[in-house]
Amino acid sequence: MNRLHARRAAFARPATGFVSQPEPKSIGRYARGRQLVAGNLQFAGHMVEAPGAMLWEVPAPDLAYELERQGFAWLDDLAAFGDGKARACAQSWTAGWIERYGRGRGPGWTPDLTGRRLIRWINHALFLLNGQSREFSESYYRSLAQQTVFLSRRWHAASPGLPRFEALTGLIYAGLSLIGMERLVGPAVVALSRECESQIDAGGGIPTRNPEELLEVFTLLTWAASALSEAGQLADAAHIAAIERIAPTLRALRHADGGLARFHGGGRGVEGRLDAALAASGVRTQPQPGRRAMGFARLSHGRTTVIMDAAAPPSGPASHNAHASTLAFELTSGRRPLIVNCGSGAPFGEQWRAAGRATPSHSTLSIDGYSSSRLGGRRLIGGIEREFLEDIPRDVRFRAGEDSGGSSVIAGHDGYVPTHGLTHARALELATSGRALAGEDTLGCVRPEHRRLFDAAMDRVKLAGIPFRIRFHLHPDVDAEVNMNGAAVSLELKSGEIWVFRHDGRARLTLEPSVYLEKGRLRPRPSLQIVLSARALEPATRIRWTLAKATDTPSAVRDLARDDLDLAT
Repeated sequence: MNRLHARRAAFARPATGFVSQPEPKSIGRYARGRQLVAGNLQFAGHMVEAPGAMLWEVPAPDLAYELERQGFAWLDDLAAFGDGKARACAQSWTAGWIERYGRGRGPGWTPDLTGRRLIRWINHALFLLNGQSREFSESYYRSLAQQTVFLSRRWHAASPGLPRFEALTGLIYAGLSLIGMERLVGPAVVALSRECESQIDAGGGIPTRNPEELLEVFTLLTWAASALSEAGQLADAAHIAAIERIAPTLRALRHADGGLARFHGGGRGVEGRLDAALAASGVRTQPQPGRRAMGFARLSHGRTTVIMDAAAPPSGPASHNAHASTLAFELTSGRRPLIVNCGSGAPFGEQWRAAGRATPSHSTLSIDGYSSSRLGGRRLIGGIEREFLEDIPRDVRFRAGEDSGGSSVIAGHDGYVPTHGLTHARALELATSGRALAGEDTLGCVRPEHRRLFDAAMDRVKLAGIPFRIRFHLHPDVDAEVNMNGAAVSLELKSGEIWVFRHDGRARLTLEPSVYLEKGRLRPRPSLQIVLSARALEPATRIRWTLAKATDTPSAVRDLARDDLDLAT
């Protein structure tokens, strides 16, 4: 149906120009723009070296690669680089797309990709049209009109959530910007308002619980509201209310360095996008202390932020990117991540994607050989087969507290009850100074029937105990060294800060290899993880640990070290 409507839209009356053009608001990456100009074509975790080649003549390694380049988000990167060669690439590749796919052919004719593409074409119109011939301009406007008509007929076919927000925002952009398309704005505004009501919950969260996806939705909503305002129109009340609900949630998910917590398939976000989106929204509401934001708990004092996943993961179709990360946390000091989760392995292939979703890839406790949620049924999502989470924790408890000594959270989940009869409980307390985090992890039987499941699990291992590990994945920039005969680990950040990890001696401490799965890189980055290994021999097993700044580390440091991203590594 998408292909049919795309071909029918080819007969639409071409647009003759812009009524108004929104100011470019998307943020590109200078380094990636430079790589694209050099012919290093990196999409969906694949790098194809093709200096001087037309983008569309390069064979796509897989469908994900093809879909990413069809969305034209790379225009942001070329515009960020911004020199004559970058403009020439942008113009040539856009003309090539129109020639090859402009009549409704190819995989790029889906509502979400079309919306994403329209936003970039309109945002960067001056970049694309500068110095071009009349023939190119006419084909450009003709294609804009065709894609807009296609969106007006097919936006409802986009999956609920981010894909539909992309489709409707692109339709609003085009309707406001192009001569002759004004009639399409009203229905799109109403549809976007309904989507806000159905997809943004009362706490400003979305069903996937993906912080980076929430940021993308928020950004689209602020762009659409701004475009309407600049055209002398008002967004619907539900649209504005959704922006007002999401803003404090994103602030709760923001680490001290300005990046997002990395959970459920989301990354830290393009540098600067989160703060730019929050500033553009005009919403100053702060998160409410002691309450979860989209299921995440936040502790913040001094220069330190701790964000913990304190709710059950998504289920059903919303879980196609979800991770088994219940009770995992991340810690950032100033602008330096210290404790992290491995992240999404999707850019590095299906095996890495599956590994990144497992509990051992997160900074939490896992029973050997098991995740707190298990992968289950498969379904096509966006043309790609995805595996859902099944058998997730059903009972996740949470309590927050605060006193003169600091802030604390206590949470627990029953993800290991069906297999071992054990509930995992975690308590975290961050000192008011932000210099110390105290933690306690407990595996225990809560009910008598759980004790029977535990006894059965013990029988399976011949009473040797249930092996488990508590992992603390370190950011690749952290230098770690075991000292005090294995009783502690010293952790040095690029800023010069030194943190020390200690435990109560009830587990065996090791420093082991890990990986950091970072979007925008060609391969996983090697890193380290602190691992506490032990066995649950009784119905209640408790491990205590601390993470504190060394006494000679100042409370504030001048962090001047640079973090230039090398896309070739």
